[in-house]
Amino acid sequence: MVSNHQQPTRRTVRVRRVDECNTLDEIFRHCLPAFGGAYLRRIYDILDRAIGAGCPITMAVAGPVTVSGQHQTWLLPLLETGWVAYLSTTDAVCYHDGHRSLTGRRDPVFEVPIFGDDGALRDEHTIRVTDMAFDEDVLLDQDRYLSALLLTDEFQHKMTGTELRNRLGRHYGEMEQRNGVEPGLLSTCHRLSIPVFVGAPADGSVFLNSMKLWAMREAGLTGAYAFDLDMHAEVFEACAYHRWGLFESPAKALATWMLGGGVPKNYNLQPEPALGQILGLPDVRGYEFDVQIVTAPVTDGSLSSCPPAEAVTWGKVDKDTYQQSTESMQADYSMLMPFIVKALLDNRARYQQLASEIGEEALFAKHPAARGYLRPQAGYRLFEQRETLCGKLREDVRANAEWLKESVLYPL
Repeated sequence: MVSNHQQPTRRTVRVRRVDECNTLDEIFRHCLPAFGGAYLRRIYDILDRAIGAGCPITMAVAGPVTVSGQHQTWLLPLLETGWVAYLSTTDAVCYHDGHRSLTGRRDPVFEVPIFGDDGALRDEHTIRVTDMAFDEDVLLDQDRYLSALLLTDEFQHKMTGTELRNRLGRHYGEMEQRNGVEPGLLSTCHRLSIPVFVGAPADGSVFLNSMKLWAMREAGLTGAYAFDLDMHAEVFEACAYHRWGLFESPAKALATWMLGGGVPKNYNLQPEPALGQILGLPDVRGYEFDVQIVTAPVTDGSLSSCPPAEAVTWGKVDKDTYQQSTESMQADYSMLMPFIVKALLDNRARYQQLASEIGEEALFAKHPAARGYLRPQAGYRLFEQRETLCGKLREDVRANAEWLKESVLYPL
């Protein structure tokens, strides 16, 4: 007897020999059929679709990407595509980003064994970060540089962390050019006007140097020191960018790419509940695409490990699309990112070549994803638009006055 019950759509396992593949894109699509490889294939497929759909991508990066030089291998080429709207990271990433640009400190980072003699390194005044190391004097030089910079007139007012890091990026870039070193992360974000958020600014040495100057002021050792971080305005700014992505960007949707966990990951997920739950604005959605590469196992109960499906219950990821457009893989992203980014960049180059051969109109008709891949490389330049975008969010808040006034009433 033949059952009338309709079988679910099945994905037939079809593979290709690696020696028949000509590109990394083909390797990802045809040579990773199962197990951990299938997780990686799904991650790659979602990123390919998100880019092809033209979604602005927000990125969360935890871990020492700048001290290890990873930013110069795969992160900067990714930012220069124009696909990334803003970045969430750590204060440490921004602090260590300046080491290579310091005068007289060319190539200050070197390799050491992970399981070597740390006591001997301490005696040599060598600082270790996993298998990367640098002289302790590098930190002391960085501290002196940041302290001197924070005392200049341009920093003597309250500002968001995005403004602080945009200004740091300009100064880092000037030092890089003067000393003949490759651009770093903050200088690249300054050039591309990509906002850089740090959810825990007090947990890092940029802020520690500000604390020193504050302590000197409090002890009467220096004159007025007026720099301060406006955390309220910074969170509001992140919300304004999320609102732009959902309602004003060409795609009317957002994608997020999480590398590592912790505060950078949570900060990237925070705007949706801030807009919908806290500010009470209507029609706020979570991310349409969400890919994560984290080392934390899901059973440890931390935010670092929680998968997109859990974020759906909070409204941070879109409930209608998550089963087709989200994935979380337990892995060390430093092992995978050069290959993923290279494959995506190769796709972009292939579309560029086709556009030169047949024209963009014919290309987009034949390959709609090419439009998203070939979006302007100048990027969204959201930091330049922050006053306008924050102003639009303030108008939304003002229009929601009745709900907001009701939300602060509670019998204490």
